[in-house]
Amino acid sequence: MGSRKISTETSIEKEFLQLSKDDYFAKNNEFAAWLKEEKNVFFSDLLSESARELFTDFVKAWNKGKLDSQYYEGIASGPRTSHNWKIKK
Repeated sequence: MGSRKISTETSIEKEFLQLSKDDYFAKNNEFAAWLKEEKNVFFSDLLSESARELFTDFVKAWNKGKLDSQYYEGIASGPRTSHNWKIKK
């Protein structure tokens, strides 16, 4: 993977690695967050083939530097499901 520089809203240049379809698992948190925020879809609601197709769109946007800086900085955990867990303490 090559690296590329992008400018964020604060005009600070940051480098990020170019993604490929092989980064599906490595960038899954960012992808899941992007799905929810940009496509209003939860990762768990997708069939595997649909998720892979949408990941291709995510990779294209990533590699063009079109995503918000939060994606390039890293997301610890993305929204996975619309299920509302009723866990009591």
